Amino acid sequence: MARIVMKFGGTSVADIERIKNVANRVKREFDAGNEVAVVVSAMSGATNQLVAWCNQVAPLHDAREYDAVVATGEQVTIGLLAIALQELGVNARSWCGWQLPIRTDGVHGKARIMSIETDEMIARMGKGEVAVVAGFQGLGPDGRISTLGRGGSDTSAVALAAALHADRCDIYTDVDGVYTTDPRIVSVARKLDKITYEEMLELASVGAKVLQTRSVEMAMKHRVRVQVLSSFEDKPGTLVCDEDEIVEKELVSGIAYSRDEAKITLVRVADRPGVAASIFGPLADAAVNVDMIVQNVSEDGKSTDLTFTVGNADLERAKKVLEDAKANLGFEKLLADPNVVKVSVIGVGMRSHAGIAQKMFQTLASEGINIQVISTSEIKISVLIEEKYTELALRALHTAYGLDAA
Repeated sequence: MARIVMKFGGTSVADIERIKNVANRVKREFDAGNEVAVVVSAMSGATNQLVAWCNQVAPLHDAREYDAVVATGEQVTIGLLAIALQELGVNARSWCGWQLPIRTDGVHGKARIMSIETDEMIARMGKGEVAVVAGFQGLGPDGRISTLGRGGSDTSAVALAAALHADRCDIYTDVDGVYTTDPRIVSVARKLDKITYEEMLELASVGAKVLQTRSVEMAMKHRVRVQVLSSFEDKPGTLVCDEDEIVEKELVSGIAYSRDEAKITLVRVADRPGVAASIFGPLADAAVNVDMIVQNVSEDGKSTDLTFTVGNADLERAKKVLEDAKANLGFEKLLADPNVVKVSVIGVGMRSHAGIAQKMFQTLASEGINIQVISTSEIKISVLIEEKYTELALRALHTAYGLDAA
C-alpha cells in the first residue's frame, strides 16, 4: 500500500464528464489499496471569470476580498468531485484550505505555504476515506482565506505530499509528460522517462509550462517524487526525482524558450562604482524583475552600454522608472525591444562535459542567428535572440544535441 497525492488541473476538471473521469482515475488508485488525497484546481475558465469580476467592480480592489472571491472556484470543484466519488461507492469528503488548515503567510494573492496540519486527514485516510482538497488556497495569519497565485494548485499538491510523507505526487495535466522541447514546434521532440529536480526547475524557470516553478522548488527541498501524467490518456508519464535515481544521465535534457521577454539597453551610462545599483535599485523598488544582464565598456573607458531583460508585462513600467531617474543615472538614451525570445539549453551533464556552449553558439551561427545576450548557470545556458528565429533555433539545437526521436 502506498500513500499518493493526485493533482488535477483546470482542463482535467473542465466539465461534469471530466470530473467523472477524474473520479474513475481516483477510484482505480483507491481500489489498488492505496491511501489517496486529491488536489484540484477550479474548473477551466472559472478563475479567469472570478478575477474579471473583481477587476470590473474595482481595479484597485482589497486583496483579502479578492482572495475570498477567487478561492470559490476550487470549492465548487472539490464538492463536485467528492459527490462523483461517492456515486462510485468511494467514501470521500472535501477539504477547503482553511479546514485542514493549510497555513500561509499574509501576502494575499500570492501567499506562500508555511505549514499544513494533516493529523485528522491522515486518520481519516487510514480508515479508507479519500481526501479531496482545494488547491491554490490556504489560511492567512489574519484568519482570512489566502490564495497562492497562478499555478498555485501544483504547489498545494507538492506541499501536501510533503506534509503527508506521500510516496509520490502525481500531477495530471493536458500533456503526457515532460518533453525535450515543445512538441508543437519540434515534431521529433521526445518524452523523458525521468528528469532531475534541478533540470525541471531550470526548465520551469525559463519558459516550460508543465510545472509551476514554486512547486518544483518545494519538491526538490522535500524530496517529493513527482510524476507528470496525462488526464486523458493511460500512458506512462515523466518522473521528476533526485539525480541519484537516474542511471543514464543525458548530456542535455531539454531546450526551453520564453517569449515573455523584453530587452532594454541604456546607452552611454557613466562608468563609475555604484552605477549598477543606482539603476537596478529603483527597478527592484518598483517590483520589476531583471533577468539577463550584459555590460560593455566604451572605448574611452568613461561610459558603458548596459543591456538587460525584463518581463514583457513590466516593460512600460521599467521604462517609466528609468526615464524618471534619467537625470540621476546619466544615460544618453534608452532603447527597448519587445521582439526577443530567450532560448535555454538545460542538462546536468554540463557539469562534467566541456563544449556544450560552443555547440550552441556554433549551431545558431550556422543558421545565421545573432546572439544578443548570454547568461549561464551550472546546468543551463540561455541566449537572447530575435523572436522571429524561435522555431528555427529550437529545431536546430534539438538536432545538434542529438535529442530528436528516432
